[in-house]
Amino acid sequence: MERFVPWVHIAAAIFSVILLGISAYVVHVTWGHPTPNFILFSSLWSLLVLGYVAMTPRFAPRLFHGTISLAVLCLTTIFWFAGAIAYSVWAGYPYCHGSIWCGSNQAGIAFSWILFVLFTFLAVVETLRFRRGSVRTGPAVV
Repeated sequence: MERFVPWVHIAAAIFSVILLGISAYVVHVTWGHPTPNFILFSSLWSLLVLGYVAMTPRFAPRLFHGTISLAVLCLTTIFWFAGAIAYSVWAGYPYCHGSIWCGSNQAGIAFSWILFVLFTFLAVVETLRFRRGSVRTGPAVV
């Protein structure tokens, strides 16, 4: 499972950037409703977490700690779970009829759930490392 981690990091970064754009558009159109705002925050938070979890072990190993990595991955998973549920409830099941705003909401919901799954995978892998006692404190093995 650990061999897929770098690929999941890349996929999560790409989907976070895509959802960052979608949620920024929805926030602009809805005049700052709290739910799209939270998705926008979660996208930015995810990029910061991915930067820490994926890049710090390689380029600044003294700043990396496996327990902190596990904590921020679990927190990010909770953010995406809560955000995806809130976004799904807020948007409902609209009939778009070609509306760009409505289609953006549906795409945002789909990407939110995908990011929840990706961060759940990363949190599970990090938890298994932690339970084995092989918490990463140095450069990542790729």
